[in-house]
Amino acid sequence: MAIDNAAPGAAGTEMKRVMVVGAGIAGLAAALRMHQHGWDVVVVERAQARRSSGYLVNLHGPGYDAAERLGLLPTLTPRDIGFFTSILVHADGREKFAIPAAVAQAAVGDRALSLFRGDLESALYHAVADLADIRFGTTVQAVTQNAGEVVVTLSDGTRMQTELLIGADGVHSRVRELVFGPETDYLVDLGHMVGAFPLERIPEHIPEGVGTTFLGPRRTAAVMNLGPGRSSAFFTYRCPDPNAELALGPAPALTLAFGDLGRGVADALRQLEADPAPAYFDSVGQVVMDRWSCGRVVLLGDAAWCVTVFAGYGAALALDGADRLAAAVAAHSGDISTALDAWEASLRPEVRKRQALARKGISRFAPPSRAHVWAGELMLRAIQLPGIRGLVQRAIQRANN
Repeated sequence: MAIDNAAPGAAGTEMKRVMVVGAGIAGLAAALRMHQHGWDVVVVERAQARRSSGYLVNLHGPGYDAAERLGLLPTLTPRDIGFFTSILVHADGREKFAIPAAVAQAAVGDRALSLFRGDLESALYHAVADLADIRFGTTVQAVTQNAGEVVVTLSDGTRMQTELLIGADGVHSRVRELVFGPETDYLVDLGHMVGAFPLERIPEHIPEGVGTTFLGPRRTAAVMNLGPGRSSAFFTYRCPDPNAELALGPAPALTLAFGDLGRGVADALRQLEADPAPAYFDSVGQVVMDRWSCGRVVLLGDAAWCVTVFAGYGAALALDGADRLAAAVAAHSGDISTALDAWEASLRPEVRKRQALARKGISRFAPPSRAHVWAGELMLRAIQLPGIRGLVQRAIQRANN
């Protein structure tokens, strides 16, 4: 079996090659940044085609700064959803109270973007597509390495030499399994499920520019009407047996958990039943590892540190982590080990903080009791008061710095 060596560079010199496994946010950002630092980049992705859907993600703080350094803002800014009115609703869809868009805007500030995950991935893909060798429908079968290189065997039979292997292939990372050990050693189940999907039809009973949220004991359902092609639904709920839910599939499982709700939720579930293919549906778990690299193999994004949707910071951390990784490799040219150590030392405190915030945040997404629901609603009403709003703004700013 032939080995695919590194590509020739300018004047016949040999460029260093990096292979990135995973064409999501972390992987594409790493591919773009590594190319900008002069590396030959190969990206392999197990999916047959590029993904274009997903739930809302927020970029602020270091995540926004990384997007700016990556040169993405001109593409992303026109896709910014901005801030919208949030309405808490009863189980039947009737309004309880509204939180104006200005409240969230004042808390987060101007250097922030709200985007559909698919829009962010598309922007990254188009930025790097002509700069890297991207291979869809391809998986990693084996990884071997020595002090100078990594040899990766792919599902199409190719064996490829590379100076660095970046595993950015998500929570259920194949690279992590091959190099670091089984998923059960690192994945900490948080006992919840999450589902999200785009809505082909504008949700009934929800005005445009509004997101409605039902908060109940151990579950949350949110439906957003942001106009044609920009509306979506999000669900999360407490679950003692994630494997049983996954076996049911998204439409039956979410209907079982939320089928008693009315109006916008009921309409969203009908759309899901008609076409479950675009849905994201998985258990919620954090990846906790003592070390993110082994020799010339490094994990990035959810593969290394999944903070979960409860942190609300996964996309920002993926961009920031990819940006810092490429910068560390460039700063320690020729010394991969030192580069990876420096990168991990710089990023790990932020990851620890975000994972801790996510664990605390579970009670906001799936309140354990009706008393917790009531307390949460009381807090949401209170943040609209000028004095309390200022305290919330300062707390968010501290979390983002």
